Amino acid sequence: MDYQAVLEEVAAYARPLVRRGRVADYIPALERVPADRFGIAVADIHGAVHGVGDWEVPFSVQSISKAFSLALVMAQSPGSQGEDGIWKRVGREPSGTPFNSLVQLEAENGIPRNPFINAGALVVTDRLQTLTGDASTSMLEFLREESGNPDLAFDPAVAESEAGHGDRNAALAHFMASFGNLENPVPSVIEHYFWQCAIEMSCRDLAVAGGFLARHGLRADGSRLLEAREAKRINAVMLTCGTYDAAGEFAYRVGLPAKSGVGGGIIAVIPGRCTLCVWSPGLDARGNSVAGAAALDHFTTLTGWSVF
Repeated sequence: MDYQAVLEEVAAYARPLVRRGRVADYIPALERVPADRFGIAVADIHGAVHGVGDWEVPFSVQSISKAFSLALVMAQSPGSQGEDGIWKRVGREPSGTPFNSLVQLEAENGIPRNPFINAGALVVTDRLQTLTGDASTSMLEFLREESGNPDLAFDPAVAESEAGHGDRNAALAHFMASFGNLENPVPSVIEHYFWQCAIEMSCRDLAVAGGFLARHGLRADGSRLLEAREAKRINAVMLTCGTYDAAGEFAYRVGLPAKSGVGGGIIAVIPGRCTLCVWSPGLDARGNSVAGAAALDHFTTLTGWSVF
C-alpha cells in the first residue's frame, strides 16, 4: 500500500470541505484556532508513519482522550472482575442524545449510557483517578510513551477556558455523585477531566499513540497493554458510540471504529493494519469534523478497508 499517495488523494478530496462547519466556540480557547487547518496521518502496525498537510501541528485532543482513559482503566483493572467493575458504572449503548445531555441520567439512575459521552467519561476519569492517584498526568505520561514524543503537554489556556465554561459538566458530575456513581470529590474529577481534554497532540502523535488498538492490545514496545478481547471491545464501543450521536451515520459512511473531539480531530482504527488521525476544526451540528469525516470516508473507499 502506497500510503503517501492515498493520503495525498484523500487530502485533495477533503480540502474543499475544510471551511465548512463551525469551529467550537463554547470553549473560547478553541474558537481562536484557524478554520483552514487540515492534516491527516496514518501509522501502520509496524510503526511506519505517513502524513499530509498540517499532520504535525498540535491541536487540542478534547474527547479523543476518552478512548485512552478507557483503555488505561481497563489495563489497570485486568481480568473480568475489573472490567465488570467499570461496566457496572457506565453502559455500552449509543446515547441518541447530545454528548453533554443530562436527560438520560435521571431516567437511568445516574448510569451514563456509554463512556464516550461526557457523563460516561467523567465516570471513567473518576475510576482512573482512584487507580492512579493522578488521572490526567498518568494519561499524559502514557501518551508520551506511546507516541514517542516526550514533549507532549497540556495546554493551560484550554484547561482554564473549559473550567470557566464547565457548568454543564459540573452538573453531570454532581448528578452522578448524588446516585453514588463517583468515588472521588466532584471538583477533583472535573479538574482531571478538563486537563485530559486539554492535552495537545498532532495527527502524527495520535495515530502512533492509538496503535495498540490496531495491534490487538500490544503497545509500541511490544508489551501487552490489553488482552485482545479488551482491545476488541474498546474498538466496538468506538464504532457504536465514538462520534457522539452521529455514530450510526459515521459507521454507514466510514465503517471504522473512531473517536472524535470538538478540537476537530478524529482517530480511526483498522484492526490488524493501521491507525489514522485526521484534523480539521470545522464541525458539523453534532460536533464532528466535516472535512475529517469526509477524508476518512474517502480513505476507506479508496482502500476498501473497513471492519465490514
